[in-house]
Amino acid sequence: MPEISLKHERIAASLAREIRSGLVRRGAQLPGEVELAKRFSVSRNTVRSALAVLAEQGLIATRTGKGSFVLFDGRPLDGRLGWTHALAEHGVETRLRTVKIALEPDPDLAGRLGLESPDVIVIERLRQLADGEAISIERSRIPALSSLRDLPERGLENGSITATLHRAGLHLDHCEQRLRGRPLDATEAGLLGRPEGTWFLHTERTSWTADDRFAEYADGLLDPQHFELSLTYGR
Repeated sequence: MPEISLKHERIAASLAREIRSGLVRRGAQLPGEVELAKRFSVSRNTVRSALAVLAEQGLIATRTGKGSFVLFDGRPLDGRLGWTHALAEHGVETRLRTVKIALEPDPDLAGRLGLESPDVIVIERLRQLADGEAISIERSRIPALSSLRDLPERGLENGSITATLHRAGLHLDHCEQRLRGRPLDATEAGLLGRPEGTWFLHTERTSWTADDRFAEYADGLLDPQHFELSLTYGR
């Protein structure tokens, strides 16, 4: 077995053993960053890195003390592990059809976020329920790193944007999210099989890594018959 030398890897391995052994129930809330930092005598940044490893392994889904969470039919979805995984956790079967993966310039996004290069990888996907009903259009823009520039040719890692970002060393840590309603344009209505002008929820989420590197700008159109947004505050 390879030696685990990094502090955050040792912490992640220790917590993973506790989860897999049943000492900590899978999916249960772990102690806060401050408490874990004291327990392992490390910084909070090291704890965040350890939690990112556990999230990548699918053992936990970390949440901030306050924030916003998307609900599907009243059930909370944690987008940190990807919506396909989050929906599956609630027994909701969906399938994604990739509409586009392309390397494109987005000077507006680069200007808003202060990115050095305007180039991003654009990913557009249509989500459908098992009966074929289209419930969302999900569009992401991720950094055009050298390890990601061939993504239009090779496709996503196991069909997952989250897994693709992890492979490139981009682990989502914190985000800002906005929600509003707006009518579908003609192209969107055609993809979703709805009349043009139908109102959908429009979400925008910008995510960064623990060291504040831009990781993803996600733009979604969600069927309000199924999706809503829940705001939580405090612990």
